[in-house]
Amino acid sequence: MTTIEQLERDVWPDPGPDATFLVRRCTELRRKPLAEFTVEDLRIMLGQGLGVPVLLPLAVQVLLREPLTEGDHYPGGLLHNVLRLPESAWSNLRAERKRLASVLAKLLAGPPFSDPDLRPRDPCREIRDAILRFLGQ
Repeated sequence: MTTIEQLERDVWPDPGPDATFLVRRCTELRRKPLAEFTVEDLRIMLGQGLGVPVLLPLAVQVLLREPLTEGDHYPGGLLHNVLRLPESAWSNLRAERKRLASVLAKLLAGPPFSDPDLRPRDPCREIRDAILRFLGQ
């Protein structure tokens, strides 16, 4: 059962008693077997930019099946964090990026993303804008 710590060969110390929930959670997730990762685990770690070379391929497999899959927060949360990653995160995943782009282009064509009147703070608009940026790269 492989973990991020094992793959990166970088063992983090236990967080101190004053550590935030997020620091404690990310440390736990670095030690969690990858086969046990949930959508929420992927969302958290990729949102923090941690374990990206290991986790991005796993996230893409999820998103190809269900682009708007959600963790604990909102539909499309994992997608939103994946789309916020720098272009360099995709350097070894060109084929996966192309497949995801194809899925996302189809997603944009339907509701709610095709609605030109989405409000600026609407999560659907934020995801739509992130998809458009991703497709434009």
